[in-house]
Amino acid sequence: MLRLSFILLLALLLAASLGAAFPKDAPKKGCSLSKYRFLEPHEMKAMQKMKDHFGNIMLQSDRRCNTRLFNQKWNPAELSVPDRMMLVKAELHLVTDMVGLLNDPSFTETHQRPLAFLIQAQEDLRVCTATEAPSHQPSKKLRHWLQKLEVAKKMETTGCPEASAILNIFEVLYHLRCAALREQCT
Repeated sequence: MLRLSFILLLALLLAASLGAAFPKDAPKKGCSLSKYRFLEPHEMKAMQKMKDHFGNIMLQSDRRCNTRLFNQKWNPAELSVPDRMMLVKAELHLVTDMVGLLNDPSFTETHQRPLAFLIQAQEDLRVCTATEAPSHQPSKKLRHWLQKLEVAKKMETTGCPEASAILNIFEVLYHLRCAALREQCT
């Protein structure tokens, strides 16, 4: 009887120590975009405030741009899930670069929260593309758009991609949501 009690106690201690070594709630290194399915109202409000503030700055400048980076003739729902992730990853890269370049002192406070959110989304997408589709080749549609993006970044002055990225921020967020919804995006 004593021996059985000792074995049970030993088994309980072993189970407890293994449970502590491998907690159930440990963060996973895999892809998780579910938090982007429905954005928090305060995040949307911060994005709108940034866009409005930038719009006011644009009205005061004489900036004229011909580039229409976000005018695709297709809906991201038409793309495969890996293509959607590549699309949003490229868009977020452009947006975070452009928001980070803004040097208007009045804009600093307005863009800090959206920039932090966008950088986090960019990092989450980087992890997803690295784990789920590391060798994925973009479709013809996406490849054409990615080439157009690269040409525009080289040909246009910084102000035009900047304006395009910020003024189309909600389209980028829609594409992020679509990537997060995966096959459910329609």
